Amino acid sequence: MKTIKTSLIILGSIGLLFLGSCGKGDEASDTKITPTPPPAASQPASSAPAAAPAATGAKGGQVVNAGAYHLEFVPVKEATGTHLDLYLQKGDNKEPVPDAKVSAQVQLPSGKQQTLALKYDPEGKHYAVVFPGKDPGQYPVKVNADIKGEKVNGRFTFSQ
Repeated sequence: MKTIKTSLIILGSIGLLFLGSCGKGDEASDTKITPTPPPAASQPASSAPAAAPAATGAKGGQVVNAGAYHLEFVPVKEATGTHLDLYLQKGDNKEPVPDAKVSAQVQLPSGKQQTLALKYDPEGKHYAVVFPGKDPGQYPVKVNADIKGEKVNGRFTFSQ
């Protein structure tokens, strides 16, 4: 009988310790936790992973940081379609990268895809193209940049 009581006391104590460790604990000792963006749906073939937009950038666009690179996507509606601007920058100083080969794969609301080549605008220090589609809906965009053989990708969206 004494061993059953002892066993119950030990078991109860372990249960209380377990419940105590699952609770919030001492609020004063909690460290600050910064949320991380969700992982990308797929990884590119390069060392710089494709990422989902994390914030609003200096130009008011969607931002993806991929390795040492900073990509800011700014869609602007125009009479002839949507002007797609991509600011491709490198390093902490966000130096423009003028010598990349950049394309955008745009998925239309119908499910069809259209690939567009973006050209560098030295005056604006960004890559740009006009997307002619005007159908209402959401347009997922995958930007592919080849910077001297290094692949950098970012995923963005815009709506019509």
